[in-house]
Amino acid sequence: MTAIPLVLDGYLDELPVPGDDGLTARFRVISSPTDDATDETVFACRTADPHLAHALLNLVQPGDLLRIGGHLALPGPGDGGGPRLAVDSLELLAPAPARHLADMVLDRYGPYLVVFDPEVDTVPVFTETGAWVGTAENADAITDLIHAHETGNPPPNS
Repeated sequence: MTAIPLVLDGYLDELPVPGDDGLTARFRVISSPTDDATDETVFACRTADPHLAHALLNLVQPGDLLRIGGHLALPGPGDGGGPRLAVDSLELLAPAPARHLADMVLDRYGPYLVVFDPEVDTVPVFTETGAWVGTAENADAITDLIHAHETGNPPPNS
């Protein structure tokens, strides 16, 4: 098996996976020289550097643009799997764009904040300082939950 020095820019495909020892990490990077999806290459990567593994497991997220360097190992005859990149350098070039919250809406009820999600009926309620109030069974029960929180009484059952 021949190892080829390689440096490439690519997007982190999904969350990295820790190795069994906690000091290594496996991850995939998608690199594309153009905006055409047919030009994309997915690189299976691994690092044995504990500092890089820590950064990958704790500081990056899918969609981050990374510059990685290492050695590409091409499979030889009888080797299972494809090429693998042993990573020994890592640089965050750009964080992933903020994820769009789709149709979620954050609304204010005086000093309370509620999150409306069209995919669920329940509504989480917080104070404006971030303290948890509770979950209203539906939008109609929000004021009952807030009143119960303010008075110290349990909310009425629906």
